[in-house]
Amino acid sequence: MAIRNIRTYGDEILTKRAKEVEEIDERTKELIEDMIETLHKNNGVGLAAPQVGVLKRIIVIDIYEEGTDVFVLINPEIVKTKGQQTVEEGCLSFPNQFAKIVRPAEVTVKALDKDGKKVKLVGKDLLAQALSHEIDHLNGELFIDKIIPGTLETVKPEDEKKM
Repeated sequence: MAIRNIRTYGDEILTKRAKEVEEIDERTKELIEDMIETLHKNNGVGLAAPQVGVLKRIIVIDIYEEGTDVFVLINPEIVKTKGQQTVEEGCLSFPNQFAKIVRPAEVTVKALDKDGKKVKLVGKDLLAQALSHEIDHLNGELFIDKIIPGTLETVKPEDEKKM
């Protein structure tokens, strides 16, 4: 396992659509482990493969709730949304930047798990937000393009908010 470098705003890979994962091989599993380690090292909630320079449709999410594991989703697709919520959001590719965004309050996602099994996941609140955010990354969409005008703020690293 290894900590990977997180690509930051201005890197063109962040605006490209990621490709479907055709085969879950050892390289894919190694990438997933590296992404989880990178996510935890950076105190993030979610990470998409393009953020570590790999144009594959893979996301990892850890909402740090008792009894939940890290969600690993391959080729995720939002199939249903419900309601909306206005949330404060940050992104590991935009260090120390936070803004308000409107996201679905609930999302239903279909995907493959790390073993290639089909899964269906219903996320509410923070999980819905994280799923929406990370799947946006797979489509080359960035949170900075969705912010509510006038809400972007820069936080000094020593005062950084944990999301």
